[in-house]
Amino acid sequence: MTSPLTTPAAPSSAVRWTPRLWGTLLVLCAAMFLDALDVSMVGVALPSIGSDLDLSTSTLQWIVSGYILGYGGLLLLGGRTADLLGRRQVFLIALGVFALASLLGGLVDSGPLLIASRFIKGLSAAFTAPAGLSIITTTFAEGPLRNRALSIYTTCAATGFSMGLVLSGLLTEASWRLTMLLPAPIALIALLAGLKLLPRSEREKDHNGYDIPGAVLGTASMLLLVFTVVQAPEVGWASARTLLSFLAVAALLTVFVVVERRSPGPLIRLGVLRSGNQIRAQLGALAFFGSYVGFQFLTTLYMQSLLGWSALHTALAFLPAGALVAVSSTKVGSIVDRFGTQRLIAAGFALMVVGYALFLRINLDPVYAAVILPSMLLIGAACALVFPSLNIQATNGVEDHEQGMVSGLLNTSVQVGGAIFLAVVTAVVTAGAPEHATPQAVLDSYRPGLVVVTGIAVAGLLITLTGLLRRRTPPQQSVVVAKSTSLEAERVPVRD
Repeated sequence: MTSPLTTPAAPSSAVRWTPRLWGTLLVLCAAMFLDALDVSMVGVALPSIGSDLDLSTSTLQWIVSGYILGYGGLLLLGGRTADLLGRRQVFLIALGVFALASLLGGLVDSGPLLIASRFIKGLSAAFTAPAGLSIITTTFAEGPLRNRALSIYTTCAATGFSMGLVLSGLLTEASWRLTMLLPAPIALIALLAGLKLLPRSEREKDHNGYDIPGAVLGTASMLLLVFTVVQAPEVGWASARTLLSFLAVAALLTVFVVVERRSPGPLIRLGVLRSGNQIRAQLGALAFFGSYVGFQFLTTLYMQSLLGWSALHTALAFLPAGALVAVSSTKVGSIVDRFGTQRLIAAGFALMVVGYALFLRINLDPVYAAVILPSMLLIGAACALVFPSLNIQATNGVEDHEQGMVSGLLNTSVQVGGAIFLAVVTAVVTAGAPEHATPQAVLDSYRPGLVVVTGIAVAGLLITLTGLLRRRTPPQQSVVVAKSTSLEAERVPVRD
């Protein structure tokens, strides 16, 4: 697809964005904003939902897990579908489904229907997220223009997450149903604007058919993996059910790889993973979101269960991190142009490690400004550097017709990392839970979980540093990207 941003005579850095391009970006940002908003708003509303609908704790868990299951399980399929059927069409249809599911979630009067609406929302987000990201990467030329667009795009995700925490505290005071209904009108406005503004995209031609076996195997393996990880803390990590489920996941993934290697039009072209930068971006996404989700989980428990803070008070405690991301992420594009993604990701992970380590100083009577706030600011700065840079690094050097596939793969890494590491942190905390739950004993049981969170961030830093150690060469580095039509590789100079 030809980008409307550039002409052969004009250097990309000198091109002005038209109002239509700004409108296109805002529509895509609105969808990403809604995804993040929806995730953060639900957690605070769960107690009210359980009380109103008379739901058990295990049923309440599925209001969150149902969304994760639909989202994480179908992202690979969503990304490839956007490439094959047209990004604009897939994005708009999925956004319409998201709006309807939001309306349904606010009107239902039973737990199973609410869980079903959450699963449908996750499913639709699994199509809007990779389609939206690939529309950006095929509309904005690689380099400064794309870096700027992606930094704004990822800022909206962080802003949505932060605003969701605050809005949920306010809306739940009136009714939990408002937290479910709020995304519906925003999604509808974005849908109407998208019909006018989003560039038309052609379906991929000469794609060698549809990889139906790969789609079935990939979707089944991701659904089963997320389901197993979500259920493991409840049924036991060493239980026969969990072990057999993981064995089944391994078997499905093995067959999936075999099918993808032989398919003329694979769901995931494995050759794209020949790039070291691509692998580091995917592993970095796992570590980045996995560590943050675990940190947020433990911090929320600490503030509400041990310190007795209200939902709104807790949300405001997280707000400095989100505000720092919202203010600074728009500048990350220009910083990437100067220093490259690898250095920014490494710096971000370093700040994240320090922020998590400092949070280990918490006690039962903390001074917010001296103990909690420094961690929040460091983690906010880390998110501002890491998340946009990971998106840029994963999509650089990838041909337009495979941007949806790579976007789906990156979003899958984010979601699977969040699900797996949250389950691991939960298991560590549960294993250390005291029999006599004094406040100090409960706090002590949280510390091993925080150590695990810090360790995950350290792993992300080490993975990134391997890329920097291999780059003791001039800044222009060749990234190997295999063509989709053959196994031969071409070298694309990008600054990573």
